[in-house]
Formats: sequence, structure tokens, C-alpha cells
Amino acid sequence: MTAIYKSESGADKVRRRYEELLREWPVPAEQLRVPTREGETFVVVSGPQDAPPLLLLHGSGANTTMWRGEIASWAQHFRTYAIDIIGEAGASAPSRPPLDSERLALWLDDVLEDLGLETVSVVAASLGGWVALDYAVRRPGRITRLALLCPGGIGAQTIGWLPKALFLRLFGRRGVRQTARIVTGLNTPLTEQVLDDVVLTFTQYKPRTERLPVFSDDALRQLTMPMLVIVGARDVMFDSAATADRVRRHVPNATVHILPDVGHAILGQSDEVSNFLLAAHEPPPH
Repeated sequence: MTAIYKSESGADKVRRRYEELLREWPVPAEQLRVPTREGETFVVVSGPQDAPPLLLLHGSGANTTMWRGEIASWAQHFRTYAIDIIGEAGASAPSRPPLDSERLALWLDDVLEDLGLETVSVVAASLGGWVALDYAVRRPGRITRLALLCPGGIGAQTIGWLPKALFLRLFGRRGVRQTARIVTGLNTPLTEQVLDDVVLTFTQYKPRTERLPVFSDDALRQLTMPMLVIVGARDVMFDSAATADRVRRHVPNATVHILPDVGHAILGQSDEVSNFLLAAHEPPPH
């Protein structure tokens, strides 16, 4: 694991905090370890066994526990599969396949096959949004509905925040915390614990540094499944206005929401996402 952490002791600190948060998972859950060609993948499964399947893909430097505020809502109606993306700060293998290859799609093929899932709805954030879009483009028909929070790969990645972040690093842990606040947009008393966890992770963790490939207009036009995209107007990581514009122009069956005072981390949207996902299962009007 030291390949994606600065030290083994740092990896242990992040792992211990992850295990604490998993113990606080708010609904009954089963933890699975799925074999794939990229190594073992960790999955937290919740919800009724006979409910429609819902795949959850977190963002960079995160893990399945980013969904703990929403899972109680979604697990009422869906069999949820919260997946630790390989190479990220969870319990899956540290493998980081090149983003300009098919290897992440093949990895997801393996995960879905082991879980016995042919088609799924997906909720995904940031890097997870990019992974979901890449899969939807490469495997048309396997994703039935797609809800994306601040997804990568549509609007350009922005680096205007980087000089300030480099300056703040001079101020040690306090500077790291302020950088995390800028990058995530988490700036209220209610999000202090979430920010603490982000700081803990990124103090010890080495994130991917390559830019996310941007999907072409033609690729976006192939996304014919119902799609919900929610972006924060104050996102400093991605050009959210361009994301919204490109989705509206090129994705045929998409709904877009821009949250005016929100940054990159989008919280509190469980009802909006649930309504979108449940629309597929409502009986037709008489």
C-alpha cells in the first residue's frame, strides 16, 4: 500500500480511521472482497436483496464512507453496492491503471460479474463520475440510470487554486487544512468532521496527478440513459459551468442542477438523487 501513501505508518492511520467510520455505517451491511484482474476490490453491500441494484463510486482520495450520509435513504429502495475504487484511499488494491486505457472498464466488468449484476444504476462523484462515464461510453446498455455529482471528464480541470495551495503548504497542518477547505468547499461548522477526514487522508496519501481525459462531444451523445448531473457553481476543481453546458447540449436525456453556493464536495442531495433513481420504478400513469 505504500505505493499510494507517503509511508506505511500513514497508510495505517488512514486505514484505522476508515475502519472506525465503517463501524458507524448507519444501516445493516455486508462487506465483500471481490477478486479482479487488478487485485482485490472491497465492496459494502446494503439494502434489500431483491431491490434494484445501485452502484456507488466515490471520488479521489475517498472511499465508500463518503456515502454514509446518504446510504440510509438509498438503501430503503435499492440494493446498494458501495465500491472502493482501486488505487484510492479505501480497502481495494493499490493498482492505478492508466486512465486512457480500457483497464478501469475491464476492472468494473470483473466487479459486476462477481456480484452477479448485468445492469445497474450508478451514483458517482468526481473521479468516480469519470469512471462511471468511461464505463457508460465503453459498455452502452449496462448502466440504466446515471447520477453524477461534480463529475470529472466533461468540463476542464482547473488549476487556479494551485498557487494558493502551494503557498499554504508553508504553514504546515493549518495550511493543509485551509487548502482542503478551498479545494472541497467545505466551510461550515457542520462539515468540520468531514474536513478533518479529508485532511487526515491527504496528509498521508499520494493522489493521482494526471489530468482526467475529457470526453468528446460524440462520446457524450452516446449516453442515452437518463442522467442527472449536479455541480457546484463554486467548484475550483472542475469548470462546472462548462460541465453543465456540455451536458445540456450533448447528452440527450439529461437533467442538470447547478448549486449556487456549493464547491466541489456536494452533500445533502440524497432526496434529489433518490427521486431521480426511483422515477425508473414508478408505475406508468393510467
